[in-house]
Amino acid sequence: MNRKESIALYQEAKRFLPGGVNSPVRAFLSVNDTPFYVKKGKGSYLFDVDGNAFLDYVASWGAIILGHADDGVINEVKNALEDGTSFGTCHPYEIEMAKLITDAFPSIEMMRLTNSGTEATMSAIRLARGFSEKNGIIKFRGCYHGHVDSLLVKAGSGLATFGVPDSKGIPGDLAKHTYVADFNNLDTVRTIINRNRDIACMIIEPVMGNMGVVLPEKGFLEGMQEICRQERILLIYDEVITGFRVTYGGAQHLYGIDPDITCLGKIIGGGFPIGAFGGKREIMERVAPLGDIYQAGTLSGNPIAVRAGIYVLKYLKEHTGVYEFMGKRMDGLKKDILHIAKIYEIPYRIHSIAGMFTGFFSRSDVYDYESAYRSDRVMYEKFFKLMLEEGIFFAPSPFEASFLTLSHGEKEMIKTLETYERVFERLKTLS
Repeated sequence: MNRKESIALYQEAKRFLPGGVNSPVRAFLSVNDTPFYVKKGKGSYLFDVDGNAFLDYVASWGAIILGHADDGVINEVKNALEDGTSFGTCHPYEIEMAKLITDAFPSIEMMRLTNSGTEATMSAIRLARGFSEKNGIIKFRGCYHGHVDSLLVKAGSGLATFGVPDSKGIPGDLAKHTYVADFNNLDTVRTIINRNRDIACMIIEPVMGNMGVVLPEKGFLEGMQEICRQERILLIYDEVITGFRVTYGGAQHLYGIDPDITCLGKIIGGGFPIGAFGGKREIMERVAPLGDIYQAGTLSGNPIAVRAGIYVLKYLKEHTGVYEFMGKRMDGLKKDILHIAKIYEIPYRIHSIAGMFTGFFSRSDVYDYESAYRSDRVMYEKFFKLMLEEGIFFAPSPFEASFLTLSHGEKEMIKTLETYERVFERLKTLS
């Protein structure tokens, strides 16, 4: 596969951008490769500057659900552009989006739009601290909530310890207020709370998407909610990935949970940058200008992003069978891939929910950060490169989710399975 132009662009980019990229995973360093440069996307495919086509399972990290350059979205954006790109003041489409979101998420009675998922989680944490008048945060090892100082921490050697910054530039005095528990392990949550009564909130991805897809075990999410209510701790659901992705009302709808605050992003922007946080009315009324907790953004509620998002949300609401369709397509794909893996004796398991999935090269169950981290990263690197050679793009990291879109049709399923067979046959000879 010719990637000459992409390689040249990458070398040039490194002169001007740290690592040549505007977000670290795009550098392909975790798979010891160099990025390709996209010229355009259409449907389920990306097309690079060298003329290569890639069947795309990254889908802008879950933000694309209808497919790239969907005709309906493009037409809506064209109409929106004629009205202006940014107003810095109110417009009626903000209200329309708020109505759609609060209708889909009963736990959200009021909401505020932001420019990204990171802004949403940052604002939700500030709101929780201000409302509760407490400082501590509990997060879960392997959950990524954006590059917010308070949340960009990892666990220490113990099961539940003070957070340790994952990045330079985060003061220890700030990180010490963040405690790290283990996903699917309520005992680690109880240990933290028993040792510290200054916990303002608990924030979690209800379905893990940033260490690969890891599903909550039975009773885990329910147990978290019960603990939060007993201890008067605010429960924050980070549904930036899962919101409108796993079903119309998000993971909280699937699992019957009623969080205090919810963070959204990705799909609600229709491919444009956006985020949102919202929750119970008494909590949200503390946000300025009503209350004393400040949050603002010049481009929050950007009319182009909002109108694109409204189109997508209306489509998903009106076409009620899309999630069942993606789920059945995913189940069939998973079954056939695992059959191929068995034939070639490749230790491979797939976690999936609706059209969101991760394949782990692992002989043992994957249920938390440690078990995900024990999966075979060398094998994933080989898999990634072979798939890319064959024209299929998976995430350039073993700890990310992959996504179906509504444009992944039967032809794409056949291509995927045929490619898996060739790649697993080669992996068998390389192992």
